[in-house]
Amino acid sequence: MRKQRDIIKQLTDRELNVQLIISQFSLVFLSIILSYILFDSFVDWLNYFKLSYYDIVYYGAASGLLIVIIDLVFMYIFPKKYYDDGGINQRIFRDRSVGGIFLLALLVAIAEELLFRGVIQTTFGYLVASIVFALIHFRYLKKPVLFVSILFVSFYIGYIFVLTENLLVTIMAHFIIDFTLGLVIRFQKRGANNE
Repeated sequence: MRKQRDIIKQLTDRELNVQLIISQFSLVFLSIILSYILFDSFVDWLNYFKLSYYDIVYYGAASGLLIVIIDLVFMYIFPKKYYDDGGINQRIFRDRSVGGIFLLALLVAIAEELLFRGVIQTTFGYLVASIVFALIHFRYLKKPVLFVSILFVSFYIGYIFVLTENLLVTIMAHFIIDFTLGLVIRFQKRGANNE
C-alpha cells in the first residue's frame, strides 16, 4: 500500500483541493444522515448549536489560541523531524491564500466537529469520540510527538464539548487551531524563500 504522502505528491493542486472538499462535505453529509438515524429528532441534534458569545469566545477561541501557543512552543522545543507529517500539511497550506486557508479551516472544523462531537460523542461518549478523532489522523501514528499532540487536542476539544454542549464552541476552537497553524505554515514558507 502506498503511503499517503506519495499519493498526495502525485496529485495536482486542483486534484488535492477537490479531494479535500469532497472528503469534508462527505463528513458533513454523513453527520446529517447519522443524526437522523441516531437521534429521536433532528431538532434534538440542532439543540447543540447555541449562540452563546461568552462560551464561543471563552471556551472556543481562547482554548484554540491556548492550543496553538502550546503547539508553537513544542515546535520550537522539538526538532523539526518530530513535527514532520511527510509534508502533507505544507502541501495543503503553503501556496494557499489567507482567504483559502480561512475557508478550508472553517470547512474542516465544521465537518469534523459535526461528526466527532455532534454525532459520535453525543451517541457513544467522550472517550470513544476522542480516540476515534485521534486515530483518523493516522499519518501521525508513527510520529509520537504529533500523535500525542493530536490526542491531547482531541480530548481537550471533547472536554470543551462536555462542559458546554455547544458545537459552535468546538467548531470555533478547531477553526482557530487549523486556521492559525495553516497561516504559520504559509508564512514560514514565505519567510524561508526571502532568506
